[in-house]
Amino acid sequence: MVKPGLFRVFFFTEYFIPLLPLLFTIIFSTKSGFMTFGIIGSGSWATALAKMLTDSKHPINWWIRNADTISYIKKRSHNPQYLSSAKFDVSLLTMSTDVKEVVKQSDVLVIAVPSAYAEGSLSGLQPEDWKNKKIVSAIKGLLPDKNMLLNEYLKLEFNIPLENYFAVLGPCHAEEVAEEKLSYLTFSGIDIVTASEIASHFTTDFISTVVNHDILGVQYAAVLKNIYALGAGIAHGLDYGDNFLSVYIANAADEMAGFLRKFGAEHITVGEHDGEDPVTHRKTPNYAASVYLGDLLVTCYSLHSRNRRFGNMIGRGYSVKAAELEMNMVAEGYNAAKCIFIINKSLDAGIPIAETIYKILWEDVKASEGFKRIEQVLV
Repeated sequence: MVKPGLFRVFFFTEYFIPLLPLLFTIIFSTKSGFMTFGIIGSGSWATALAKMLTDSKHPINWWIRNADTISYIKKRSHNPQYLSSAKFDVSLLTMSTDVKEVVKQSDVLVIAVPSAYAEGSLSGLQPEDWKNKKIVSAIKGLLPDKNMLLNEYLKLEFNIPLENYFAVLGPCHAEEVAEEKLSYLTFSGIDIVTASEIASHFTTDFISTVVNHDILGVQYAAVLKNIYALGAGIAHGLDYGDNFLSVYIANAADEMAGFLRKFGAEHITVGEHDGEDPVTHRKTPNYAASVYLGDLLVTCYSLHSRNRRFGNMIGRGYSVKAAELEMNMVAEGYNAAKCIFIINKSLDAGIPIAETIYKILWEDVKASEGFKRIEQVLV
């Protein structure tokens, strides 16, 4: 005869614990404004975003391509390849290799894969799978095969309206999230109320969130800052000093503002604000805000910056292929340089720094020669 105490332990471990994620979902769903989040991607940025949500006890659905990675996380409570210091409460994770299932079970889908792999990651989905879903792009680049932003691709491929699309950007390095250092996220969308609601789920003791409505401007700024950060790395690899880098970054910021102005973005002048947002009561954004100038600065200067590291190798004489193999990844700024070069053929903004970096990466201009040209345009 089984003792009652042993039966209770057996029931608790075999039946109750596996139901915890579902119970969390039921409990939280009764609260006003609850959203079920799904994360697509398992790299460092996706892992950091998953940590933000689960640290606030939000259960998440998580698409991870590799089944072995899922098994490892279930056993060890951390991602074996990225941000391994970030620990998870696995009872809050519903992981799957089936992206269609993750989309089905989620209200808000955070797409956090490198831009070059976005199309492939979503290829098995149909327009009806996205019905009534909110999309948050955590992609900091243009889709290189289409030369377009993610929202443009989603509209073209799945007929997802811009009203259902949002973007999350920095300045925020995944490594500092893992270390729980105070970091800042900007959530952008034309539906400012929903953007604020989404942002509230990511707010923690070490994550501060800001909301704005400049959904296209913030994405192009993120693309450009990766190019300039890669250039900052090249300069460092060529042994330029801090004095040069400060002038280079100041000019890059000015060049970025000019591109955004030409593109049609507003509030490009530092200190220029049209009052405050009626919902958030913050100043209306301009390019000097954290998501524009702040993200540019941290990506150019930080040792965590992949684009800076990639550029540093190019400056030291690595080929693009050798740098890719050494880092085991492609820096977003590499493809972004080509995309922006093509876009600017019709836009015709004055971006000599970005164009020179493109020529170093894609037209085999020597890094030292390219930066001699950049020296001539700095003011």
